[in-house]
Amino acid sequence: MARDNRDVLEVLREELKFLEQGGYGRSVRTPWLAKSIFQDSIACINYADPNHSHPCSECHLLDFVSPQHKDEEIPCHFIPLDDSGETIEDLELEDNEAKLERRVKEWLRAKIREIEEARSQ
Repeated sequence: MARDNRDVLEVLREELKFLEQGGYGRSVRTPWLAKSIFQDSIACINYADPNHSHPCSECHLLDFVSPQHKDEEIPCHFIPLDDSGETIEDLELEDNEAKLERRVKEWLRAKIREIEEARSQ
C-alpha cells in the first residue's frame, strides 16, 4: 500500500491537467531528452527529487500496477491502460508519442471517474 500522503484522486486529476496542457512535450532547453510518462510530472513521488528518496512502493501509482510488474525498474509504466492489458511500456516501444499520451489521458479519465463514483456512494 502506498505511503504517499497525497490524495490519489488529486494526483490523477493533476496528471490529467498536466497532460492536457502539453506537459510531456520536449523542453526547449533540452530537446534531445525524452520525457517519461509519470516520472517527469508531479504524479511521481520523486518528482524534482534528484536523489529519488522514495521507493516506488510508496507511490499511489503502484496500486494500479499488475502484481507481476510491481518490481520493475519503472513499475508505473506497466499499468494496464485497457482491457487488453496494453501498458505505457508497450506504447513506448511503438514510438508514437501522440498515441501514448491519448491512451494515458483515456486511462486517467476512466480512473478519475471510477474513484469519484466510488467516493460518492
